[in-house]
Amino acid sequence: MTETTIDPPATPDSAVDTADYQSIWGYLRELEFRQGFLVVDGVRTRYAEAGSPDKPHAILLHGTGGHWETFAPNLAALSEHYHCLAVDLVGNGFSDKPDHDYEIAVYVRHITAVMDRFGMDKAHFIGMSLGAWVSAAVAVAHPGRVDKLILMSPAGLIATASNMARIRAERTAAVANPTWESIHKVFEHLIADESRRLPDLIALRQAIYRREDTRTSIEHLLILQDATARDRNLIPEEKWASITAPTMIVASGKDHGEYQSTARTVARLIPNSEIFEMADVRHWPHFEDPDSFNPAALTFLAKSGQADE
Repeated sequence: MTETTIDPPATPDSAVDTADYQSIWGYLRELEFRQGFLVVDGVRTRYAEAGSPDKPHAILLHGTGGHWETFAPNLAALSEHYHCLAVDLVGNGFSDKPDHDYEIAVYVRHITAVMDRFGMDKAHFIGMSLGAWVSAAVAVAHPGRVDKLILMSPAGLIATASNMARIRAERTAAVANPTWESIHKVFEHLIADESRRLPDLIALRQAIYRREDTRTSIEHLLILQDATARDRNLIPEEKWASITAPTMIVASGKDHGEYQSTARTVARLIPNSEIFEMADVRHWPHFEDPDSFNPAALTFLAKSGQADE
């Protein structure tokens, strides 16, 4: 009988150093949470839920074309104190994409219906970009449903033709040809630090952009990059000034100028507001630097008037 020994394969010089490997699952693997789907107003809606339902509620809303995983680095810290619900908004992520335009009123109706299904009379809102716009719109239209606001890279006050054209061109090209390279290009404008543009993120967005419903609904999703539609959806200064919820605005120092300008202007307009400066991040501050964002968010939400004892 001949004995055969098999040596383990050699590790190539270019192999990933697993000590430095970053993954979305690294933030979630010890977190007790659940992903689910529920039908709200006919829309099959994807969400992630973490934290005990008897804690104060927090709604987490992503940006255009996004999905709940943008909050993966934040859920563990936030859910120690809050019942967190991160939602794929209608027309986005892996939620349904009905055949009509997704203007701000559509998003507001969707997220308040989600709140109703979970029995939430009111909640804190933590929104990024489009999610910040929707959060502010809820605070304007339904002030009794909002405890506090955290607005990151906020949209909804101004719109420049160049930025709308950039977003439309990037997203249309990526959906038409969802290669790794085209998706990576989208993230160059979202995250400043290349090491934080995680393969998980690119793969998730690629999976979304390869879906048939994404290809057929992309014009509905990008309606807010149309000048006429954008103008009728913008929140005027007097409405921002009417927001009564205590608000933290995150100013990202490497973000596009339009978002930096909006952040500082709405901080001036909202009566009970404060700025949190994050100089070294771009459009996703909470994802790019959770070690700074998470404690700042928890400190703000726990301030006087928040029933968190």
